[in-house]
Amino acid sequence: MAKPEPVNQMKCTFPSCSVNEALARSVAASFAAQLNPTCEEVSDIKCAVSEAVTNAIVHGYRDSIGEIVMVLKLESDRTFTAEIRDRGVGIPNVEEAMRPLFTTDPENERSGMGFTIIENFMDSLRVVSSPGKGTRVIMKKKLSMLPLRK
Repeated sequence: MAKPEPVNQMKCTFPSCSVNEALARSVAASFAAQLNPTCEEVSDIKCAVSEAVTNAIVHGYRDSIGEIVMVLKLESDRTFTAEIRDRGVGIPNVEEAMRPLFTTDPENERSGMGFTIIENFMDSLRVVSSPGKGTRVIMKKKLSMLPLRK
């Protein structure tokens, strides 16, 4: 089977301020709209991107402001990919961090469900992290077969 061809991609960078979580959601939804997704698919993408960006803000940079990079891609097989990157504190044990209810911020009533929510709304999730170097969250969703907008 041939590898899907890229249809479009974009990259944006923004500070890890909590107000930029809404920006990331809107940008991801608007970018995905090129493939004419269903309302449910747009909602899923917005929720997953929101969780990944919130994790970078709250856990990656904790009490400081850093840079978040969001890379969005669309492929000819109707796959939407979002990659959220930070250069924050990193995750010492990714497997543990992906367990439901695990949190590094219990005093602020964090639920520890971010990665679980992403997994439920997207088709795949990969987390790559190194302590002191940051985290990359790569998520993919195959969109339904509606006519492609040009």
